[in-house]
Amino acid sequence: MKKVVLVTGASSGMGKSTARILHKQGHIVYGAARRLEEMQDLKASGISILSLDLTIDASIVTCIDDIITKEGRLDVLINNAGYGSYGAVEDVSIQEAKRQFEVNMFGMARITQLALPKMREHKYGRIVNISSMGGKIYTPLGAWYHATKHAVEGWSDCLRLEVKPFGIDVVVVEPGGIKTPWGTIAADNLRKRSSKGAYSEFANKVADGMHKAYTNDSLTDVDALGQTIAKAATDKKPKTRYVKGYMAKPAIAIRKWFGDRLYDKMILSQFK
Repeated sequence: MKKVVLVTGASSGMGKSTARILHKQGHIVYGAARRLEEMQDLKASGISILSLDLTIDASIVTCIDDIITKEGRLDVLINNAGYGSYGAVEDVSIQEAKRQFEVNMFGMARITQLALPKMREHKYGRIVNISSMGGKIYTPLGAWYHATKHAVEGWSDCLRLEVKPFGIDVVVVEPGGIKTPWGTIAADNLRKRSSKGAYSEFANKVADGMHKAYTNDSLTDVDALGQTIAKAATDKKPKTRYVKGYMAKPAIAIRKWFGDRLYDKMILSQFK
């Protein structure tokens, strides 16, 4: 059955790939992001594009209203928009920390609130929240980013129980290392905030490691994640979680089965 789908963060990476895949499958797809100019290729292929800034409530309201006005329904919401804010806790301003939560958590929560009424009305819906293996593990100098992704995990679990009686599924996707600019951008932000001062030596080592990790050939192709997200959005009986991408499954397993102390040693040994 053809679904009406909204993909946030569709201007690049996993969001753009997912929008293309779902469109090819015959669904009615809307791609939303701040940078409309980066979605002109989606528009040219027949995908509708919308302006969306998750830090501005009016932008979120307008985005959902436009789809409901045109289509009369919204079947699938894919909350993909987000970014990684890295830096020592002392070095990252609370203003930036709040922005990280505003985009990765509260903006996602707000657009979900607005999508749910029509889903309840039609007794069908699917909310797909793009978390990260970072929602189950942690890495140095990424406290605010990991905090948002851990929040997404718990929030999604609670939401799944709330909306199940209305025929609505909530699914979490936990990507690992993917071939996108995400890691190098996060590394650059880390250098900008913590390359000088008390944490400089550690920060520069971590930034170098991140840059190396996110520029090697071991990373998973972005379209593999697009396929996984599309599957999470359309499976008749979806899993509660889909884990896909370089090192995602082993990293989550190591932290789960061997405990925090061993995991700490494993992570810190990479930066000696």
